[in-house]
Amino acid sequence: MKRRIIVGTIGLVLLIGGVIFVFREKIETLIFKPTKSSIELGLSGKPESGVQVVATDLYVPWEIIFLPNGDMLVSERSGKLKRIGANSKTYTIIGVTEVGEGGLLGMALHPKFNENGWLYLYFTTTVDGMATNKIERYHLNDDRLSDRTTIITGIPAAPNHDGGRIAFGPDKHLYVAAGDAGTPENAQNKASLAGKILRITDEGKPVIDNPFSNEVYSYGHRNPQGLAWEDKGQLWATEHGPAGLDELNLIKKGANYGWPSITGDQQKEGMETPIANSGSEETWAPSGLVYSNGSLFFAGLRGQTLYQAKIDQNKTVTLKAHFREEYGRLRAISVHDRFIYFTTSNHDGRNIPGQGDDKILRIKASDLENLE
Repeated sequence: MKRRIIVGTIGLVLLIGGVIFVFREKIETLIFKPTKSSIELGLSGKPESGVQVVATDLYVPWEIIFLPNGDMLVSERSGKLKRIGANSKTYTIIGVTEVGEGGLLGMALHPKFNENGWLYLYFTTTVDGMATNKIERYHLNDDRLSDRTTIITGIPAAPNHDGGRIAFGPDKHLYVAAGDAGTPENAQNKASLAGKILRITDEGKPVIDNPFSNEVYSYGHRNPQGLAWEDKGQLWATEHGPAGLDELNLIKKGANYGWPSITGDQQKEGMETPIANSGSEETWAPSGLVYSNGSLFFAGLRGQTLYQAKIDQNKTVTLKAHFREEYGRLRAISVHDRFIYFTTSNHDGRNIPGQGDDKILRIKASDLENLE
């Protein structure tokens, strides 16, 4: 009798597992379906909105940056780096491990790129059988990548919460958004690189006036994925929260942003509360972030929205939702020549790709900024 029960149980488990495997894409799509939103609607993606398709048939484009001649560099999570424009080319970045949310993620050009040709890449790799995140620097010249140099290693990695955005700030130092790699307590450990915004030199060293005498600039982050500076030089960041409670933060040197001790509107002495959060009933899953003419714009993955946060004089923001659920999941965003470029991310396993996915789209920044 016991044997029959055991065999029957095993058979049931295998059957359920088989059903989950066969329908895994549909199940995951349902799990990451957009939540209801109370944010005021802005533009739609109708033809008269002015949205243009710039590129198609990409695979999880994670970052867009522009070269001095106007060509785009686009990182794909699988490890491909694509140049799109007058000189189109695809580079394979050696050592990239695509696992879960990890892979080839953020990119940045050195502030003196015209002089040194330095390109920085953040990606997940494998060392001694363990996943880890690192930043490498390359020399890009005449369509050739060379002089591969490791800038920083040992940023914790996991299938989820890898952060990944990098950007040079007005101070000419490199800022790095690092996720908690699924270990929340590391976000409060100032000796760990996980759950932090890091600030390093262009050679990968801690900046001399960093607050904790290491690479850490701010801490208490869960999974920051967007970095942008407004015109007064103040740094903002987007961050994924737990089951909603996504954040838009104004970043201060040495500040503690609370994870995992506080979330949303909660307050605790010595910790920062976000300028805006999605609340527990709504999920943005915010990724790339840019600033343009008084507003922050960030891409929403689960929210499937291009969000606009107009900054008020007292550093509060007013939110508006553009293109809600019209293009699917949105991830990367960039501003160039008064256009806002953004990408779909419908091949990332959490949505059903449409024709031409993944895409790069663009719209005149003024069409969004001037919308009342």
